[in-house]
Amino acid sequence: MGYDLLLDIIEYLGPFALFLVLCLGLIGLPIPNEAVALTGGALAESDILQAGLAYIMLTLGICSAMTFNYSLGRFTSSKLGTWFSSKQKLGAFTEKSQQLIEKYGLYAIPISVFFPFLRHATPYIMGINRLRFTRFALIGFPAAMIWTAIYFTIGHYVGDKIPDIIKMINRYENAFYIIAACAAAILILWYIRKYRSKRASKHEENHQSSI
Repeated sequence: MGYDLLLDIIEYLGPFALFLVLCLGLIGLPIPNEAVALTGGALAESDILQAGLAYIMLTLGICSAMTFNYSLGRFTSSKLGTWFSSKQKLGAFTEKSQQLIEKYGLYAIPISVFFPFLRHATPYIMGINRLRFTRFALIGFPAAMIWTAIYFTIGHYVGDKIPDIIKMINRYENAFYIIAACAAAILILWYIRKYRSKRASKHEENHQSSI
């Protein structure tokens, strides 16, 4: 049902539907994020959607959802946050998110992106913990881009097999998400180390030129 609904929305709104559906998922639209990204990749392969624009809409959709949940924890009252988190069915996942944060610190953000519900609950907890938005975005948004790229690419190759892929993910979801999260963590750690190494080299060059 959700997959057919997604196709209907895309037919009317084009690539903007990918962004809209990911945002509306916050209020219970029955379409998994993974299905949206897979479908975007498949429709781009079929030239129904422009690939670059579809990818951008998907990435913006996930980043917007993460930002909304972060802002909910950071700037709203505790009563409003509790009410909304119960509407999102996040209550059962906030404790898991807190445990993930205690164990991995900031790296809990990219890890959680690859797990349904945790990808919404963890930004919310980070907001409550009053993490600066710049730090949240620096590590969270690249993770969202990687998540989008993975599912978008899978959709690009599987095409009309997406309903079967979604069933397989639902069947083996724990193993699938753990593998995806580990792969993403490795990529993000590489990105952060490369960024820090580049900054250190630039700092060293500036220091030497000032001598």
